[in-house]
Amino acid sequence: MTSAAGALIIEAKGLKRTYLARKQVIEAVRGVDLEVRRGEIVGFLGPNGAGKTTTLKMLTTLLDPTGGSATVAGSDLRQDPVGVRRKIGYVSQAGSTSSEALVGEELVDHARLYGIKPEVSQKRARELLAALDLADIWARKCGSLSGGQRRRLDIVMGLIHEPELVFLDEPSTGLDPQSRANLWTHIRKLRDELGTTVFLTTHYMDEADSLADRILIIDQGTIVAEGTPAALKKRVSGDTVTLTLRSEADAARSAEIAAALAGADQPSTDTNVVRVHVPDGALALPVLLGELVKAGIEAIGVEVNRPTLDDVFLTLTGRSLRD
Repeated sequence: MTSAAGALIIEAKGLKRTYLARKQVIEAVRGVDLEVRRGEIVGFLGPNGAGKTTTLKMLTTLLDPTGGSATVAGSDLRQDPVGVRRKIGYVSQAGSTSSEALVGEELVDHARLYGIKPEVSQKRARELLAALDLADIWARKCGSLSGGQRRRLDIVMGLIHEPELVFLDEPSTGLDPQSRANLWTHIRKLRDELGTTVFLTTHYMDEADSLADRILIIDQGTIVAEGTPAALKKRVSGDTVTLTLRSEADAARSAEIAAALAGADQPSTDTNVVRVHVPDGALALPVLLGELVKAGIEAIGVEVNRPTLDDVFLTLTGRSLRD
């Protein structure tokens, strides 16, 4: 496998994982085909129980596949799992640092597990800490760091052996909005400045939309869609018109009027709010507002929204990402 930018760093074909539970065969992953190119940030999305975590564990050698094949960072997943481990970094959702350990000692000890000499590991650790705006925490205990700092330290741990590919499992879970946005900046740096390929799992649609060059959506054990965020959004045609009315009675009547619009889906109501999906919001809105005026109904709030990744996900899987 070539190291040229854009060459495949992950290629899986028919990857499967079955379990035997109470004498029944459970197909957690039914045959996943996926490709990740070098230099990409790829978002991997799926509702709970879709096979996302099982696939991630197989690609990181934490779980043996029961079918199919995969090449990860140039090594065969089933024939050379040790070779895969040497070339990848894995940052788990739970983190990997000890609260009582000093940051510098923790990083050097972790590097030694990869056979890296102490003087090399110290230099590399300090460079990575500086790159992730953590230059001043070397002598601090890991447990004294903020949530955002600790997540960035987890990423440094995953990069200490200079992997070609890093897997980030729910990296911003539990962080406040400011810390999340800061972490996103540093994740982009992994690709842009360090040349690292990033395979990212997340429950946040805005995170995937902001970070990912390409998104893979898994449901019921198979990949159901892939593409850039923009391309995926184009798969959900039309716009959503949202009306806020003065009363539930006005909302009920407005929903009836909205349902009569050309090409409109069945509207949904939530107390005094009505939402309707139409082929073209710019064309439908003047007609809808005109009919409301005729009916003596005043809308106190009007919004027209283009499809989001949430809409794409709901359309493809029938579920919210957090379901």
